[in-house]
Amino acid sequence: MVMKSSVEDDDAGWGLGIPEKMKNNANWVDITHEFKGACKELNLGELLHDKLFGLFEAMSAIEMMDPKMDAGMIGNQVNRKVLNFDQAIKEGVIKVKDLSLPELIGIIDTCFCCLITWLEGHSLAQTVFTCLYVHNPDLIEEPALKAFALGILKVCDIAREKVNKAAVFEEEDFQAMTYGFKMANNVTDLRVTGMLKDVEDELQRKVKSTRSRQGEQRDPEVELEHQQFLALFNRIKFTRLLLTALIAFTKKETSSVGEAQKLVAQAADLLSAIHSSIQHGIQSQNDTTKGDHPIMMGFEPLVNQRLLPPTFPRYAKIIKREDMVVYFSKLIERIKTVCDVINTTNLHGILDFFCEFSEQSPCVLSRSLLQTTFLIDNKKVFGTHLMQDMIKDALRYFVSPPVLSYKCCLFNNHQAKDYIDSFVTHCSRPFCSLIQIHGHNRARQRDKLGHILEEFATLQDEAEKVDAALHSLLMKLEPQRQHLACLGTWILYHNLRIMIQYLLSGFELELYSMHEYYYIYWYLSEFLYAWLMSTLSRADSSQMAEERILEEQLKGRSSKKTKKKKKVRPLSKEITMSQAYQNMCAGMYKTMVALDMDGKVRKPQFELDSEQVRYEHRFAPFNSVVTPPPVHYIQFKEMSDLKKYNPPPGSADLYLAASKHFQQAKLILENVPSPDPEVRKFNTNTINRLMFTVG
Repeated sequence: MVMKSSVEDDDAGWGLGIPEKMKNNANWVDITHEFKGACKELNLGELLHDKLFGLFEAMSAIEMMDPKMDAGMIGNQVNRKVLNFDQAIKEGVIKVKDLSLPELIGIIDTCFCCLITWLEGHSLAQTVFTCLYVHNPDLIEEPALKAFALGILKVCDIAREKVNKAAVFEEEDFQAMTYGFKMANNVTDLRVTGMLKDVEDELQRKVKSTRSRQGEQRDPEVELEHQQFLALFNRIKFTRLLLTALIAFTKKETSSVGEAQKLVAQAADLLSAIHSSIQHGIQSQNDTTKGDHPIMMGFEPLVNQRLLPPTFPRYAKIIKREDMVVYFSKLIERIKTVCDVINTTNLHGILDFFCEFSEQSPCVLSRSLLQTTFLIDNKKVFGTHLMQDMIKDALRYFVSPPVLSYKCCLFNNHQAKDYIDSFVTHCSRPFCSLIQIHGHNRARQRDKLGHILEEFATLQDEAEKVDAALHSLLMKLEPQRQHLACLGTWILYHNLRIMIQYLLSGFELELYSMHEYYYIYWYLSEFLYAWLMSTLSRADSSQMAEERILEEQLKGRSSKKTKKKKKVRPLSKEITMSQAYQNMCAGMYKTMVALDMDGKVRKPQFELDSEQVRYEHRFAPFNSVVTPPPVHYIQFKEMSDLKKYNPPPGSADLYLAASKHFQQAKLILENVPSPDPEVRKFNTNTINRLMFTVG
């Protein structure tokens, strides 16, 4: 039986909000005897459940009042009284004015640690809002702390807004729920930055007044006070710069991105001073409950415990202050990189930028800032360019289709314009989705890349039909020109890139067993990279053919002889790199087959599945793609069967062949005009190690 008085006591401590009417009219009945009597009618092993309580509900259910399963029971495990902000002020356990400098520094540092823990995927209730001061900054009388509390709330609010708008997070990445807390919405961003600047100016005056003067005997206490004022000044300034930078990202003008870059660069300069002055703040004591949450003035880890959903307890381990500075340093570097995206003008460059940025496994905030910087609220790229125009520019750069050439008769043909405009419009959504996919975490990216292949397969079909229609039009108007497979080649190129990225990400995520490596490397070397090189060569030939036609047209108009300049082929570097990657994959394939021959690869005892089942599972997303056609397991076994050679190669022959592939890849990479010598050094060193191992 649950006693009425116990409910009231609990309500007083935690604020459950049970209606008064229910308390007064409740008539509690003890059903323990009847319940136990009913249980006796069940035989051993029997369970009784309602129709609405099935297996799913059973798996999702928690055992109430069990501390291991019920998050709300943690509060009953501590001996201290859990107080909210108002109660803590009344009982005098928290200061709202006349805080010492070490107290201010300690509170600010711990708040920063909570902010970062939130950005790493924990809830606001268990991180930032364990600081009682941010519950109601209006009650704070200390100017520096009040300005900081409002600033940190604004930082959280803008970060939450950006992450929600970008929509590239999963539940393991980020929790946007505010649990009904006010995010300082009654104060404008300008007012908060103004308050921080006023506090900053006042602290700067105090720093100057306590500064040592030449020839003066220095008092240790004054020197300590000077260092503390300087430490607090750096933290307030850092908060203002971080907040102002995030505010700049909310503006639609491209110039604001450059402004944000300057602000975060200034913030980065303060981090070394913040790190060296951590010891000036009051230090926290670890909580006696689980989670190692800091216990110090102004913080109560259990104050929001009853706001959490009734789930299994999830402990938020707040990061250490030293790690906080390192995290901020990396975050600022990532934000600087995000700002560089506005210097990339073509679609292919933007896709490469997003891929490279994603490889660093950036945090959810920097990923979201990149997404919202790329596609502004008005659905324009960087707020100025239409996605359709960027797709047309990408087509001109890659394959130079006659329909987009100013010198071609199709350029002003209404029917041709309708064809190409319709196709480009249909391309916009899949390409925006592809860029958005690169904003998700690495594990989710792979899953989404497999699904987007279906959209690109549809585009491939449409591209081939539009190419055929444009070619028939062009034959009537300019018989010497062709419009064969221009658009189709471009879509095929992106299809192949997605397929290659999908397979390579499996290595990064450690999804493949070693006995599976050989058919993954075979698929990459013999199939995907071979198709990619063929596609790039076709696009290069199409460009050259279009250039020759344009040169002939210019010759006809001008009688002057012009010296031919050797042009750099736009796709030559990518063709070369693809050759290198194909050789590396071919070398790895032959190495794995040779190792298998020598009994060096451990294979599982297949009972419920087989190699065919695993093969088909690995390449299942490719079944939706028509071009290139998927290679089924039986085809793969026939194509990779070594018995078709006479005599069949042994492991020594395969090691030698693999070594030649690695040597070839090394020669190719050494001759690539790479802007970054470190990349070339890394590639050649990797291949040298492979050659040494195989040799």
